[in-house]
Amino acid sequence: MACRRAGSRIGDIVREIRQECATRGHAASETLVAFVVKAVVLDPGNDFNVDQTFTKKDVQDLIQLCVTKLLDTTNPSLSTMKMQVYFDTNYANRAELLSEQHRVLEGRLAPVVRDITDSHPRVQEEMENVYRKIVSYVLLSSGLGSPTDIEVVREVTVPAILSEAIPSATWMVDEGLNTCHTLAHQYTALLESMLEDLHRYVQLSSFKLKEALFHVRQYEAFLCILLLRFSFQSDAITSAQEVEKMKVQFATTMEQLKNTVQNKVSTDTKEVFPLFVALSNLWTSFQDEMLLLRFLTNMTNDLQQFLEIHSQLFTEEVLTSLLEGVTVKSDEERIQETMGTRVNVSDFKNQEWLFPETTDNFDQLLIQYHGFCAHAIGVKGLTLPGNPAIGILKHKERCYVFSSKEAAYMFAQDPEKFIQLNIEKAKEHIELIQLLELHHQFEYLAPYAQARNADKYLMKPTTKCDSSTQTDTHILPPTIVTSYEWNEWELRRKALKLANLRRKITHAMQTDLSHMRRENSTQVYLPKDVSTQTKRDNSSNVPRPQIFLKGLRGGSTPTTHMVKVDLTRAADEA
Repeated sequence: MACRRAGSRIGDIVREIRQECATRGHAASETLVAFVVKAVVLDPGNDFNVDQTFTKKDVQDLIQLCVTKLLDTTNPSLSTMKMQVYFDTNYANRAELLSEQHRVLEGRLAPVVRDITDSHPRVQEEMENVYRKIVSYVLLSSGLGSPTDIEVVREVTVPAILSEAIPSATWMVDEGLNTCHTLAHQYTALLESMLEDLHRYVQLSSFKLKEALFHVRQYEAFLCILLLRFSFQSDAITSAQEVEKMKVQFATTMEQLKNTVQNKVSTDTKEVFPLFVALSNLWTSFQDEMLLLRFLTNMTNDLQQFLEIHSQLFTEEVLTSLLEGVTVKSDEERIQETMGTRVNVSDFKNQEWLFPETTDNFDQLLIQYHGFCAHAIGVKGLTLPGNPAIGILKHKERCYVFSSKEAAYMFAQDPEKFIQLNIEKAKEHIELIQLLELHHQFEYLAPYAQARNADKYLMKPTTKCDSSTQTDTHILPPTIVTSYEWNEWELRRKALKLANLRRKITHAMQTDLSHMRRENSTQVYLPKDVSTQTKRDNSSNVPRPQIFLKGLRGGSTPTTHMVKVDLTRAADEA
């Protein structure tokens, strides 16, 4: 008999299921079909074993069960899976969304930037053309409007739009949360009445209340994710308050810019450029808030379609009649009822319990099962809110909370037993894997959001093989420099020796006796030319100068007349 492993031809199985659904007038995406296949295979009631090979009959049964499940549009479980697939494939956190938006914007503006940077204007007309391109780039990148119509610039209205739109979007999400809270409390009350009264169990067993409860809890979880991830919750500042703060900063910066520029013909760039940069950053922040707000609104509107199934299953009249005589408690009321009770640590010797007064960062502990009671899920099939004040059980580095002291004591007696019950409950209702964050319990399954190939939708195979590695002793050739010398004085000695040799000439000689034996060499200094010089005395004699002055004694006349006569002999006279 031809056998095939469960994951060998999962792509073909998905295609066959989609074709069968299409022939019956129902379109289904590959991701949703793969998720349904995983749900059908894991359900213990279908008797599929992923560790064994699938026969041809098993494959046909699998296809038929999946088609039946996909065509049952009144099943809350299918609606929950559709909602999970939609959220997982469309949701992006704040950083990813803004990064992708900036990348797309840069790609669209790349031709404009290239056109500007490649321009080399030389005349006035070309300069004006480049200037118009720069203005167009600023308008397009800032989202002010069409660069061909300056009148559509909306720089004043964007902050005002944000101030009005954020409360409106938050109100819409709050309304959705209030609706799902009300439904969750009512479904929980009906399920508890079924456990207490057999007649009520028979009466309500056909309404698929558990699937409806899981559906509305998942809807609530997604809305909470949208609120937490796309709002400024740090330091208790809401998005609207943050926008108001940015508006004040924007107005202040604009006023500083006006005071700096005024009526000046030119302004120092050191003064005005930082203000322009600050305005650009604030404007970008406004744009980011608009993008996040649009994403939040679209996601919230799209999620509302999955809530319509509750009005189809339970009309207001039917739900009112079913709730007659039933006490409906909210999550807050259930927690308030157990605020005065807590676990006695002395009753447990080998269990670790955490309490607010003895644990640092108590509010930041990662609680298993999305904060629901770890005992009620597997035993009752209910998602009851856990109360950390009762005590948090730390078992194998994981933290668990409970809805009552009794539930905590029962779970602590044998944690592994109840953990396994919760896993089995998740196999029956596969939507619980994501709702209760049980992916670590099903590590062999590939998350459908990460699967990109149809063959990987059902399971992720574990590859095992023997391998060995060997490392060479010396991968690279040796790099030791034998001529290296660390001693400074030795280096100086070599330098002096080298400088001295440059002034020498080497002579070599060889005799018949040393021929072909060894080389001898000698080195001599070249002879130098030597000369001396002696001293010679010499002298010369010159005539003695003689001068005669006449008329110094005066004469017969009152005026004295003096005559000077040079009597010095010539040097060449004998």
